[in-house]
Amino acid sequence: MVNHDLVFLKRFSTIIAALMLLTIVLILGARALYLSAPKEPNTLAEQRTAERLQPVGAVYAGETGAAAMAAAAEAAAKAAASMVAYDGSLDGGFIYNQLCGACHTSGAAGAPKLEQAAWATRLPQGVDILIKHAIEGYQGSAGIMPARGGNPALSDAQVEASVRWMIDNLK
Repeated sequence: MVNHDLVFLKRFSTIIAALMLLTIVLILGARALYLSAPKEPNTLAEQRTAERLQPVGAVYAGETGAAAMAAAAEAAAKAAASMVAYDGSLDGGFIYNQLCGACHTSGAAGAPKLEQAAWATRLPQGVDILIKHAIEGYQGSAGIMPARGGNPALSDAQVEASVRWMIDNLK
C-alpha cells in the first residue's frame, strides 16, 4: 500500500524548496544587477543636502561682512517694496473702501464713523497726530486703531492718503 500522505508531503516539500531556491537566486541576481549598474549622482538630492547643511546664520563684522550685509539689506528692501498694498495706490477713497471702511462704516472697536460728531474730539489734535496714530496704531478711551489699519503692507503715504480722504469726506 502506498501512503498518500507521505507522497503528498514529499512533493509539497520539494515544491517549497524549489520556490525558496528560486527566491534566493532572484534576490542574488537583483543585487548583482544593482551593484553592477553605474551610479549617476542625484544632483537635486545633493543640492538639498547641501542647503540643509548650510549654517542658519552668519556673523557680519567689520570690513569682511560689509558687502554681505549690504546685499542682505538690499534684498530685504526689495522684498518690502514688492509687498506694497493695492499696487501702491494713493487713492484714499479706494483704500478706505478696501480696508478702512470695514471698521469706520460700522464703528467697530470704537472707530469713528464718517460723521462730524464722531470726529469732534479727534480733529482738534491735528491731522498729523491722526496720521501718526493711523500709522503706528493707537489705543485710547474711545477705541482702538490698529497700526496701518491692520494691513502692514500699507505704506505711510497710503495711510496718509486714506486719513486725509476720510477727513475731507466727513458728513
